[in-house]
Amino acid sequence: MAAYLEVTWVDPVTGTTGFLVIDRLVRGVSSGGLRMRAGCTLDEVRGLAAGMTLKEALHYDSTGRYVPLGGAKGGIDFDPYDRNAREILGRYLTAMRALIERHWTMGEDFGLRQDTIDDVLGEMGMGSSIQAVYPLLDNEKQARDRLAAAFGVKVDGVPLDELVGGYGVAEATLAALPAKDGPVRAVVQGFGSMGGATARYLAAAGVLVVGIADRHGVVANPAGLDVENLLRHRDPLGGIDRMGLRPGDTTLPLDDWLAVPAEVLVPAAVSYCVDETNCDRVAAQVIVEAANLPVTAAAERSLAARGVTIIPDFLANSATNAWWWWTLFGDIEPTAESAFGKIRQRMRALVAATLARPGTPRAAALALAAQNLDRIAVRFPS
Repeated sequence: MAAYLEVTWVDPVTGTTGFLVIDRLVRGVSSGGLRMRAGCTLDEVRGLAAGMTLKEALHYDSTGRYVPLGGAKGGIDFDPYDRNAREILGRYLTAMRALIERHWTMGEDFGLRQDTIDDVLGEMGMGSSIQAVYPLLDNEKQARDRLAAAFGVKVDGVPLDELVGGYGVAEATLAALPAKDGPVRAVVQGFGSMGGATARYLAAAGVLVVGIADRHGVVANPAGLDVENLLRHRDPLGGIDRMGLRPGDTTLPLDDWLAVPAEVLVPAAVSYCVDETNCDRVAAQVIVEAANLPVTAAAERSLAARGVTIIPDFLANSATNAWWWWTLFGDIEPTAESAFGKIRQRMRALVAATLARPGTPRAAALALAAQNLDRIAVRFPS
């Protein structure tokens, strides 16, 4: 099925290219984040938008107040570390303003932080990156107050919104683990909001996080890294200060992240990082896709033939998106307890339902999403 809308934008000042793909609208609205990275392409954004449609659909509950939206995604082909990144972001958002106001609810993705997006939109005179959904709410003020309260919650000094996605990935991982005597080892690629929270909650559950990859390389310790210590030495975009490493921690070249001995691999940073050229180096039995599209289709076929279980991205990393809408629509309270309880229940149930079906986890999750999309289409015909 073709995307509903595709937009290619060229920055009039620098020539930088950006994209927006609305894969599907439900009740006139779509949902999906905005990323910024050098090398971002229309094909990438198109795939991410289709994935958002699936991510939304998986959480459909006919008894809930939240009805999943359509899928969308934005992307800017630019280095987020460049000093001109904020100005380019501002011009992109200005160009997309009409769609943001009416059809595209948007949040942070790779290379961008929500507070940066909110600040730029505020400078433009816009109140929210998700204002397109407001007409669907029963009581907009109560809903916005509820979401604002949730964004004000901190857990051990960390904002709740920076934890829910990684908590969901951790719960999906725990549900997918094979039976094993002794501790389970995990490697996490990426140490931003998603990767950092995933590592935190895996470690809290007793998993040995033996490797973490950031843009500088790999930090490893076969006895298990002190994740909380590394979080204290992390910059805003997930880089680890090597001066904060502890005895027993070692550093490895970035390319070695796949080969660190572990049962679980969690790619939580960039797309297409596991492909047919390096998938033979994967040492893990389970891959949980915290990033969007981290494993190419060819690599997934090769890994599946080896018996590697891959929990697909549109399931594994769906908790952030769902938490926003559960909170806004009133399916959960704006508390950490309510958020974590709902996420744990839904992620474990989805992984269990996926692994119980024949075929690969991706095929099973796609079938579940397709069933829900049909139900949503019947309930809200376009």
